[in-house]
Amino acid sequence: EVPFGRSSMLTLSAAAALAYSPTVAAPHARTSAASVSSRASAPRLGLLQKLGLRRGARFADDLGLPCVDECAVASYPNLPPSVHPGVVTGQALVDLLQHAKENRYAIPAVNCVTSSSVNTCLEAARKADAPIIIQFSSGGSQFYAGKGLDNTDYKAAIAGAVSGAYHVRAMAEQYGVPVILHTDHCAKNLLPWLDGMLAASERYYAAHREPLFSSHMIDLSEEPLEENIDICVEYLQRMAKLDMLLEMELGITGGEEDGVDNEDANPEDLYSKPEEIWQVYEKLSAVPNGRFTVAAAFGNVHGVYAPGNVKLDPEILGNAQTFIADKVSSSDAKPVSFVFHGGSGSDLKDIKQAIDYGVVKMNIDTDTQWSYWDGIRAYYKKYEPYLNSQIGNPDGADKPNKKFYDPRACLRSAEDSTNARLQQCFEDLNCVGILGLGDMPPPQNVLGPRRGALPC
Repeated sequence: EVPFGRSSMLTLSAAAALAYSPTVAAPHARTSAASVSSRASAPRLGLLQKLGLRRGARFADDLGLPCVDECAVASYPNLPPSVHPGVVTGQALVDLLQHAKENRYAIPAVNCVTSSSVNTCLEAARKADAPIIIQFSSGGSQFYAGKGLDNTDYKAAIAGAVSGAYHVRAMAEQYGVPVILHTDHCAKNLLPWLDGMLAASERYYAAHREPLFSSHMIDLSEEPLEENIDICVEYLQRMAKLDMLLEMELGITGGEEDGVDNEDANPEDLYSKPEEIWQVYEKLSAVPNGRFTVAAAFGNVHGVYAPGNVKLDPEILGNAQTFIADKVSSSDAKPVSFVFHGGSGSDLKDIKQAIDYGVVKMNIDTDTQWSYWDGIRAYYKKYEPYLNSQIGNPDGADKPNKKFYDPRACLRSAEDSTNARLQQCFEDLNCVGILGLGDMPPPQNVLGPRRGALPC
């Protein structure tokens, strides 16, 4: 065993180790079928019993967290048996993406910057009965760690991403949804950030036989194509040993996101050529155990712009699939798994066509940023008379306003607004009812007005 340092939280406890052994009983360390059933509502009882319990290691076991109901199921009715609640890696990740391509849906990938945004994504995924991709950018990772932390050598961004990864692992199981844990655009100057996260995955893999993260993206689209491919091959060789997937970018995504400004990019660079995509596919496919997706450019732009300003051409993806299928003499008409960047504000027709051509992941950031803010804005407008002072409101000059300015109130409004926007995204991507669990049961033991509940 490779030690993780001093924290006992990150090593397997004796009880958890017993729970993983098929020959040693450890009822205190594993949830029984009876405990799962006792907590399930009557209409869901049969489904949870039918799905059975997950027999492999769970992150909840590692942390000593309860894992009941959907957290404890072994698999989902509508997905390959390898796909389970929590972060999926290795073959489970490959099976999930292949299922998406074969069944013509894409999984939304949302950039998160706080535990609130992570939890919102998990709640939205469970409500949609679907998988989700949670991803961190370098700036988002730094913010997760706290802007007061020094980021020399990207140490804050590394710490924030790793901290976020552990939060996602802990809570994804609790919500009962499969999550692809990913990081977004990593330009050449950000490769030390990636190196730090890979080091964390290597340590995690030594103890758990799976990486901490599911996948990472390398964005060398501003570098010469040959250099882009060579560096991606080098990193894929390292990641393949950990059963990780690489997302590489080919061509430039226009607009601006997280400090990367391509608003003045050459229009020609916004559209990839089939021959270029083939070069990538050929080189990355040669890496033993190499798993990868391609974020090919077909006019994508980060941000939201007036109608008509963004000219997407999904046919580029279809032409590339045909070109590469012919090159490898494949019976698979869609050998490449594509990624759609700059999904916010895109025309629904272009989204559907891109999915038909093999897009399995679509990034959404700008729209969820707006929806989060819009929830806060709406909350302030609704309760403004209660938010101007600590004491005194329309109900009386001596009435306290604590429950109105409690940050949980406006943040929950932001979460609700973002949740609604994500439900639209799941619908647009044909990604509803994918798991087969049915509707999300209403949460129980939520504090009511007499127990200090918040106004929204």
